[in-house]
Amino acid sequence: MIKRLMTAAAALVLLTNPLAAAEADGAMAQYASERAAEWLMNDTVVAAIVAQNARTAGLSATEIDSLDKDWRAQVGQADMPLIASVVHSPLSVELTDHVADAGGMITEVFIMDAQGLNVAASAVTSDYWQGDEAKFQETYGVGPDAVHISEIELDESTQTYQAQVSLSLTDPATGEMIGAVTFGLNAQSFY
Repeated sequence: MIKRLMTAAAALVLLTNPLAAAEADGAMAQYASERAAEWLMNDTVVAAIVAQNARTAGLSATEIDSLDKDWRAQVGQADMPLIASVVHSPLSVELTDHVADAGGMITEVFIMDAQGLNVAASAVTSDYWQGDEAKFQETYGVGPDAVHISEIELDESTQTYQAQVSLSLTDPATGEMIGAVTFGLNAQSFY
């Protein structure tokens, strides 16, 4: 109970103090950018995104919508082949390990392809297609070096106040945009 009250009080400070919130946003963006450079710009990650881009490039809006509906229907079910294909991939296991090693600063990480579809995730996301959300539209849709920081909200699954910091991803060899990544960051760790 005390921990919950302290968490709520800390979030209130961030939400009501614009200077603290701006400083936290800057610290979160820097942390995510450093982590992205450290974890995500390697041959394994790039190859996974490029391979999925090849598989999903020709999907129609109707097909993407159907995949997203399948994902949403599978959340919480015993049989979840689409979700399992993402969250049990070797890259997702690697992301899960990074989250565990982050000492509570990172609550989740997921990587999206050029369509905004999940390539890998440290945990199950509520949907498969992120392409209709700001985290994708304001990063991949903007270009290299784009950053999007969400509002700080209570994440029910982790019971932490978090912001999602999203970055566009490029292939280091070609400079070509290939996808985006979202880091769920524990907001209390950044003020």
